[in-house]
Amino acid sequence: MPQIPEKIHELTVGQLAARSGAAVSALHFYESKGLISSRRTSGNQRRFSRDTLRRVAFVRAAQRVGIPLATIREALAELPEGRTPTRDDWARLSEAWRSELDERIKQLNRLRDHLTDCIGCGCLSLDTCVLSNPDDISGDRLTGSRLMVERGAAAARAGRTPKTDCCD
Repeated sequence: MPQIPEKIHELTVGQLAARSGAAVSALHFYESKGLISSRRTSGNQRRFSRDTLRRVAFVRAAQRVGIPLATIREALAELPEGRTPTRDDWARLSEAWRSELDERIKQLNRLRDHLTDCIGCGCLSLDTCVLSNPDDISGDRLTGSRLMVERGAAAARAGRTPKTDCCD
């Protein structure tokens, strides 16, 4: 990993990519989504402040655990302009994201547990297909296969238990 001398306060996109391990295209994407920012030189080249390295590391770590970019952007927007996320910021945000991740883990476990039944039904519309059409509730109003994620989420918000323990 190339070291950047302390006297250099701004990085080119190539230096930032080399140091952070992110592709140049990913850095351009992050910038387009408002996750990082740069300034333009008189020659219209991007320059990133050194603290962008920590922001990129923060974004990549959050992405690795499945946090959507929109959620990451919201978290970074709460930080004062120019300040990079600290250990305390990460601890606070990771605690807030824990319940969201736990819910996704539960959903993935349900998907895994019912995968064989789904493939076994063949047409994905039989009343026994617990993934795409639990209790054949969509047979009369929808076509194609769809995961019935919103059903269980709506029931949970209403304080009820979904009718099945599948893809809710």
